[in-house]
Amino acid sequence: MTEQAAEPFVDARNITVRYGDLTAVDGVDLSAAKGQVVGLVGPNGAGKTSLLECVEGLRKPATGTIRVGGFDPAADRTRMTRIAGVQLQQLVYPPRATVEEMCRLFASFYPDPADHRELLDRYGLSEQRRSQVVKLSGGQQQRLSLVLALLNNPQVVFLDELTNGLDPAARRVVWDELRRRNDEGLTIVLTSHHMEEVEYLCDRVTVLLKGRIVATGTPTELIRDHAGDTARLVLDGAGGDRELRDALTALGAGVRVQQAGQRLLLDVRPPRRAEVDRLLADQGRTPRVLPPSLDDAYLNLTGQAAGPASSEADNVNVS
Repeated sequence: MTEQAAEPFVDARNITVRYGDLTAVDGVDLSAAKGQVVGLVGPNGAGKTSLLECVEGLRKPATGTIRVGGFDPAADRTRMTRIAGVQLQQLVYPPRATVEEMCRLFASFYPDPADHRELLDRYGLSEQRRSQVVKLSGGQQQRLSLVLALLNNPQVVFLDELTNGLDPAARRVVWDELRRRNDEGLTIVLTSHHMEEVEYLCDRVTVLLKGRIVATGTPTELIRDHAGDTARLVLDGAGGDRELRDALTALGAGVRVQQAGQRLLLDVRPPRRAEVDRLLADQGRTPRVLPPSLDDAYLNLTGQAAGPASSEADNVNVS
């Protein structure tokens, strides 16, 4: 991935989006340098999609200015469609259209489209070329939407819930292909609920909560500053050891014990770590230590606020 340039290629400032009395996005800035991968994460209802739609020129914000490649994406739609690719969260296809037909249709919109056959091959859809799109699996449709977003050889691509519905193997194919294109200079702005994906792909991450930015930085910075100091330990094969489980639970505050099948999972606050280590040593148990992750940072920043959004937010789709 490339170094951040002096001037942002994507530059959105003081963006506010309102739906009646509901403020979905509240004075948010979002930028991406040319060749950078930027992630936008947050619980359902945080305002990610609303913000992204404004940057894509699909929605007009109540306040703020937006420039993509130096111009207003809403005012110059023709230019925007030539430099930007968009993968929407949901795309409705004609009922009888095949994969090949959809690719040819989208390619016809652009003066110099990419070879759709090569893209289908790279994203594992060659064998589905003659299949009706509505008969594809959810994961295959998601990969097709990515192919369609890349057909115009974009300089920047916006990806909303990039790999939702993909199995681990297909997800890794998508990751590797996007990293390859990023190495060639493609700027990427994405939303995702998969923190592993964000950590793997992104140079910089912005965390949204209730329409406002609560943190921004590299994945390493967010983990360092927000993952917390609770140690996460795994005791394989100890799930049935009631005596050990009771002894750990008896340590009280600062030690959280959960049984997960044949494992015990421990969350240990720093003041109790020495006691836990001594107890485990006396029992002849050696734990696996899970390193802090972007998941930990995300959950701490959002307060595990990823539950159901308010009914008002659900009705206007401000995710």
